[in-house]
Amino acid sequence: MYAWEGGPALVQTVDFFTPIVDDPYTYGQIAAANALSDVYAMGGRPVTALAIAAFPQDGLHTDDIAQIFRGGFDKLREAGVALLGGHTVQDREIKFGYAVTGAVDPKRILTNTNAKPGDRLILTKPLGTGIVGTAIKFGRASDDLIDRAVAQMTMLNKTAAEVIANVDGVHACTDITGFGLAGHASEMAIGSNVTIEIDGNALPIIPGVLAIAAQNRSGGMQTNKDHFMPGIGFSAGVPDDRRDLVFDPQTSGGLLISVAAESAEAVMANMQNAGIQAVFVGSVTKISTNRLVVR
Repeated sequence: MYAWEGGPALVQTVDFFTPIVDDPYTYGQIAAANALSDVYAMGGRPVTALAIAAFPQDGLHTDDIAQIFRGGFDKLREAGVALLGGHTVQDREIKFGYAVTGAVDPKRILTNTNAKPGDRLILTKPLGTGIVGTAIKFGRASDDLIDRAVAQMTMLNKTAAEVIANVDGVHACTDITGFGLAGHASEMAIGSNVTIEIDGNALPIIPGVLAIAAQNRSGGMQTNKDHFMPGIGFSAGVPDDRRDLVFDPQTSGGLLISVAAESAEAVMANMQNAGIQAVFVGSVTKISTNRLVVR
């Protein structure tokens, strides 16, 4: 964040990744929604974007490249973001995303380091996109499941961010992406010097994901387990598939919001009225043995 004296603050973020779906237009949409998400998580309003792309010299049709850019542009336009240009290089592997600039009120900026004991936790999108992405790579995902996952990944976090923008009692926020719920919640707990308790039974899950979870664990899921598991306590009753889901790396995931208990029901009602599939997934307590507990 960069703040001008007496004026708004500037926030900048960048994100790009390899294709997670086969359709080039959809890939472009997901890449844009994912890149914008960090700005929304900070309570900001994305304003401009620069495209970042890498394409192989051979083997990719120019129409597919055009569709990737078109998908991203259409999603930026939905968000009210101006595309100012970008840069493209040759690479053996396709990569696409954006550097995004946003504006935020420095007095109302949200971070992942201010969660307070007594807060309730809201998650605004269901989990499971990493599992679905792995299933897509190996031809193990049904069309219906792909459609459900794509609907989540192309959905902007714009409306959810607008709901919490002017609400007193919202203490912390982060978007759930590559580190999974386990990683991002752990970072919030450590940064806020608290313990976060997650209700494993309350976790929202893309319908159909649990049925394929055991056969579609990604390398990113194992990396997240290796890195974050030492700080996490699991109750004995949490089944293996839900444990996996906590570590599943998300693409264009939802917002994890820490909000004061007295404001939580009003925030949830506003989310639901705005069409957001938000769910209460846990609470914040004083620091204990583990920074993250899943019950």
